[in-house]
Amino acid sequence: MPPLIILQKVGALGPALRGKKLAISLSPGLTAHPGRKAYEGNFSLIAASEMVFGTALDFELKREIASRMLECPSTLEKSPLLEFALRRLASNRWLDRVVFCALWPIGKAQNAILEMQDHFAAFNYIRYKSKPASRRHLEIIDWPKLIAKLSALKTTDEDKTKKSSSLDQLAPGSRDAAFRKDMNASPGWIDLELLLRALARVHARPLLLSMPIAGDFYDQRGISRSARENYYVKLRALAQRYHFALVEFKGHDEDSAFLYLHKSHLTAKGWIYYDRALDDFFHGRVPKG
Repeated sequence: MPPLIILQKVGALGPALRGKKLAISLSPGLTAHPGRKAYEGNFSLIAASEMVFGTALDFELKREIASRMLECPSTLEKSPLLEFALRRLASNRWLDRVVFCALWPIGKAQNAILEMQDHFAAFNYIRYKSKPASRRHLEIIDWPKLIAKLSALKTTDEDKTKKSSSLDQLAPGSRDAAFRKDMNASPGWIDLELLLRALARVHARPLLLSMPIAGDFYDQRGISRSARENYYVKLRALAQRYHFALVEFKGHDEDSAFLYLHKSHLTAKGWIYYDRALDDFFHGRVPKG
């Protein structure tokens, strides 16, 4: 999901994330080029409303977030109150700030209603559909052995990935300039930095995981490794600015078996590497890519 959606969830949880470890998975496609459909499909009214009428984020940060959220008005059609509040937040006028403060009690009441609806739906699900979790014996995982075993197998995902790569190849580097221009101008970087600011504001302890760019696919599209490096450099710079741990899996940039059909989905091999990084992170070890 796009960083702006993750940001709303972080803002909604607020103080509950203080000092807590959490892992955030980023996709180069949705990070650098956030799509409207992805945003609309993952939008949560309760998360957005909790963020806007909550106290976790400061007013200036909310103002910048509101400006980005208003660029997708279709998600606000079911809540005129939230849309009105966002417009007041996005404005730089003092009168609009006063109006927003006056709306605060109404917004809190809306949050209470949305939370009750959410709790009731969760209760019904637990009561009628969920099954008791089975207890399993925890053991230390031998990650090198598991990765070596998986690498020796020719998976179905890898077969499909190779079949999908039979495209007419463009001249190497012929589209590097256009790629760099689009990458640097993308509003997705604004959303990602807003997310990192929110994480810092709530004092969370995140691990940022980024899927690699599907290098072999981009090679055929005339976009070289040196141009793709631009994404990893920008991502590292942002993570370092906020002192957050990052694993970008750059070493798998040209690994055709890491991503499913060159898209923002991991194959079995990709998941093994992700799982190892998560296991290291939550057990206090340095995550490896």
